[in-house]
Amino acid sequence: MSIEVEAQITGNVWKIETKVGSEVEEDDVLLIIESMKMEIPVEAPEGGRVLEIKVAEGQAIEEGDILVILEA
Repeated sequence: MSIEVEAQITGNVWKIETKVGSEVEEDDVLLIIESMKMEIPVEAPEGGRVLEIKVAEGQAIEEGDILVILEA
């Protein structure tokens, strides 16, 4: 089963904290979004393996954009 991790806010991808193939636990930080001079961590909703990272550092994103796909 794959899980799509979506952006909860509009901003820019400041830093990617994981890579494809990595095993992550629930609440691990996947990436950090910069929005209105604040850094907002995006956490894994549950544990799994990172299948795909759909964004790049510096990329502008909108609320609802898919950022990462996990395999549970």
